[in-house]
Order: sequence, then C-alpha cells, then structure tokens
Amino acid sequence: MADSVWGPASTSAAPATTVRTRHSGVVRVTHWITTLAFLALLVSGVEILISHPRFYWGETGNVHTPPLFQIPIPSSRSSVPTGYGYVLPDQNGWSRYLHFQSAWVTVLTGLIYVCFGLLTGHFRQNLLPARADLSWRGLSIVIAQDLRLRPASEEEGWSYNVLQRLTYLFVTFVLFPLVIWTGLAMSPAIASAIPAAVTILGGQQSARTIHFFVSLFLVLFLLVHLLMVCLAGFRNRARAMITGRPATHLERA
Repeated sequence: MADSVWGPASTSAAPATTVRTRHSGVVRVTHWITTLAFLALLVSGVEILISHPRFYWGETGNVHTPPLFQIPIPSSRSSVPTGYGYVLPDQNGWSRYLHFQSAWVTVLTGLIYVCFGLLTGHFRQNLLPARADLSWRGLSIVIAQDLRLRPASEEEGWSYNVLQRLTYLFVTFVLFPLVIWTGLAMSPAIASAIPAAVTILGGQQSARTIHFFVSLFLVLFLLVHLLMVCLAGFRNRARAMITGRPATHLERA
C-alpha cells in the first residue's frame, strides 16, 4: 500500500489521486511534543539521580540508611558516600525545575492523545490487535522476524504488527501512567493530600525506586523504537510522522 492510489484515466481530466494519511495531525503533534518532553525528563532526571545515586525501599532513606542498591557513579553532593574522592558540579536546581515542568507537559499531552484515541477509535483501529494475531504461532512469527532485524515491507509501513501494537499499548496505558504515578508519589504535597497513593507503593523511597526502573524500561523502549524505525526506513517513517505520509512511490491500482 502506498501513499496514493491512481484512479482510472479520464479523457477530459488528469487521473485523480486519493491521498492516504498514515498518521493524523493530533497523533503527529502529540508524538513530537512527548518526544521533546521525554528527552528533557531524561536529561534532568539523570542530573537529579547524580545528586543522590542511592536507592532505598520503604518510607525513608538517607546517607545513614543502608541502600537497597546504588549506582556506581560519583555524586554532586559531598555528603553522599560513593567511594569517589571528588564530587561533580551540582546541577540540582535547574534540573528539578525542568523535570517538573516537562512532566506536566507530558501529562497534558498524554491526556490529549488518550482522549483523541478513545473518541476517534484510534486505539481500536490502529493499536488493538486482532484476536487471531494473539495466537502463539502469530506472535512467534513476528518475534522471529524482529529478532532477525528484517526490514519492514512497504505495505507493513502502513500498519503495526501485533508485537508493536502490544508494546505501544503497554507503554501508553501501563508504563507512562506508572512513571507519572511514582513521580507524583515522591512529592510531599501529594503524600499529604493523598496518602494512599504513596502507601500502596510502599512509601516515598519505594516510589523513587520504582520510578527509576520504569524510566529505564521507557529508555529501553525508546532505543528499540529508534532501531525499528531505522530498519523500516528512517526517511519514510520520519516523514510520515512529520507530514502524515511516508515518502514512498505511487502504486497503481
């Protein structure tokens, strides 16, 4: 399936074309806003992590508490024991501000995308897999093709395979809500206003630890997503997410 399909020739007019859109305007705009906001969250999150690269479980945790685990990197605070004889420049101020602002941009953009997807049937049409595709045989074929890093065909560029659909649904409805929830649970204001949102997770330090691992899964998803985009044809997929139509040749009906 290509971008346009030529209709039958006419003696009085040039052949008419029907342009098929790969991604709607709302999907494209929310995709790029989320991308920029996520990159800002990633950079600022790393800076926040450097200020205290130790993780705990429960309600409290500090330099006098044995950590659940720690990242073997130097800290930007001299009070945090890391085993290194030096500290990094403290970037905690701007990074926390950027992290907070980018998080709200992500939340609002995500709400717009989810509302659009539910109201227009975007999730049902483009992301919800067919029951037949959920068989073990169907899943194993797709997984084997992805593991071989087989480039996608032109027709596959117009739709997602079952593994991609399940992954996008999992990221949209599980990972992103969880990373937002755990992020809010670290806020003293949220802990005071809605204590259950924190206690269900095991405490504020537990929320921070879960937040870290969910963020790692999102980064892994981003890397795999970029790899698959490159295999499918970076120019086609990038153009489709910018203009709505991939840069493929016209195909006669």
